[in-house]
Amino acid sequence: MTHYMGLLASNQPWNLIIFMAIPVILAETIAITELYLLFTRNFNNKAKIINKWAGVFVGIYFLGIFFYLLINAVVPLTMGGQWRGFADVIAVGFYLLGVVPLFGITLLELGVINKNKSPEQKLKLHVIFVAIFLVVAHIAMIFGMVNPEIYSNKVMTAPMNMEVSK
Repeated sequence: MTHYMGLLASNQPWNLIIFMAIPVILAETIAITELYLLFTRNFNNKAKIINKWAGVFVGIYFLGIFFYLLINAVVPLTMGGQWRGFADVIAVGFYLLGVVPLFGITLLELGVINKNKSPEQKLKLHVIFVAIFLVVAHIAMIFGMVNPEIYSNKVMTAPMNMEVSK
């Protein structure tokens, strides 16, 4: 299995919650509240407050994940030549690439970027960031589920913890 799926499968259920559930639930919360804001154009309601705080939190949270995995996974895997082919690199790389749109949302919500834009202009950039995150997250998931032997010249010799019935 790819390192991406190995990360999510190990230390159950905590890794799944920390690395997948929390960021995805927050991103989905942002997407759902954004749809509401797009349809109503009412920027002074609970949906906007939820959207704002989910956006602030998710970027900071994912920035922490980014640095943690960069230091504890990417650098050691690269230095040790332990990548399991390009599908493995794509899965981990695109997962970590999620920091760009998620932290972009945080910067937007904190007024660091597009400070003097109208609510509609900010919402447009917000929607673009959410769309980018959805694309990179799905690419990471798809390549993360691929058997890395398919796209690698290395043959995996480690057992997959599966028993074969005879």
